[in-house]
Amino acid sequence: MSRRSRRAPSRPVVARAGGTAPARPPAAALVVDLLAVLVFAGVGRSSHAEGTGLLQVAGTALPFWVGVVLAWAVPRVHRDPTRLVPAGAVVLAGSVVVGVVLRLATGQGAPVSFVVVTVVVLAVLLLGWRALARWSARRAAVR
Repeated sequence: MSRRSRRAPSRPVVARAGGTAPARPPAAALVVDLLAVLVFAGVGRSSHAEGTGLLQVAGTALPFWVGVVLAWAVPRVHRDPTRLVPAGAVVLAGSVVVGVVLRLATGQGAPVSFVVVTVVVLAVLLLGWRALARWSARRAAVR
């Protein structure tokens, strides 16, 4: 067997009854990450009785979206975007670190309590969908 044929596939593969098919494409995973951040921003604004219009929520999500997009520049993220580690961990770290730094840089503030809630909620959302996707793929592979 040659080295080339032993190499891992460049895109994740999920076993299907009729063979194999690529798992969730990276673009779809990026969209899910961006939607997760939008949910985080919407819930946060709603819980503080702030405006929940799309532009208002998007404005709150923007610094965290920048972090998500920068995290997606790391090749290991888009190589297998449904993995908790490294993909989920890198996206979580990028969204939190860049999001908080940009909030501070724009004078929006980021008290410790905000940072803690941000880490917890984004971890649940960004790692949660990945865990569900992996579980669903394993379950489909067994069928």
